[in-house]
Amino acid sequence: MLEGAKDPGLYDYAPYRGRKKIVWPEGKTCAVWVAPNLEYYEIDPPVHPKRKPWAKPHPDVVGYSHRDHSNRVSHWRMAEVMSRHGFPGSVSLSVALCQHHPEVVADGVARGWEFFSHGIYNTRYSYDMSEAQERSIIEDSIRTVQDATGQRIRGWLAPALTHTPRTLDLLAEYDFDYTCDLYHDDQVQAVKTATGNLVSIPYSLEVNDHYGFFVYNMSGREYADTLVRQFERLASEGGTVMCIPLHAYLIGQPHRIGPFEEALEHIAKDGRAWLARAGDIVDAWRAQV
Repeated sequence: MLEGAKDPGLYDYAPYRGRKKIVWPEGKTCAVWVAPNLEYYEIDPPVHPKRKPWAKPHPDVVGYSHRDHSNRVSHWRMAEVMSRHGFPGSVSLSVALCQHHPEVVADGVARGWEFFSHGIYNTRYSYDMSEAQERSIIEDSIRTVQDATGQRIRGWLAPALTHTPRTLDLLAEYDFDYTCDLYHDDQVQAVKTATGNLVSIPYSLEVNDHYGFFVYNMSGREYADTLVRQFERLASEGGTVMCIPLHAYLIGQPHRIGPFEEALEHIAKDGRAWLARAGDIVDAWRAQV
């Protein structure tokens, strides 16, 4: 028998078939949460030896200004559509946005949205960070979001999805409740850490608008139809979680916002969806498991 790589031991193996059925409030069969990525991208970030933040040489005026559409225009389109159909946001926040564009953060607070950290900037990567550097970013995130929103952040999505071998252990040590960095399940699952009580909440790459438009080359209509199909299947299975990860500069463009709103309207009117924030979903899961 060939000797394979050691299991990293991030979580226990739990086959989907035969699991205890999670029941969401009011008998809803699918917990649906929307994760707007409220981000700030540096036009000329420090160079990292393992990853280029921009495809073009810096300063990348095109990449920066395309993404800046989020904080000037398309956030408001996206947020208003979400609010109109009863979807609260659970914000994946580039914490530096609290200083760069506090108006955007304040709008999320006014709408009752939850905030979790997506690092300081999405153009800074965790690869090769020392433990002291990583602790500093976690502590900065906790302090800055508390000051800006009054919330103690409960969750984490690593900046540009980059980790060190100690990231999950540190999150648990700092009493975070959930991570969005594991894509292995359609239900909340416990994460193995040295201390603490960390869980993974289903985030999504498959129905992330970034993947939809940049990787799968979907039209706005195709993406909206994909959201509906994702929901229909998860709601029929029951006890599941559906995440809709968004970037306003993509979904909030004039030619995409219409089909997206139709998808949200369909999910909201279906009757099987619990429209919730990430922390609420984790709390409801903990109460049953």
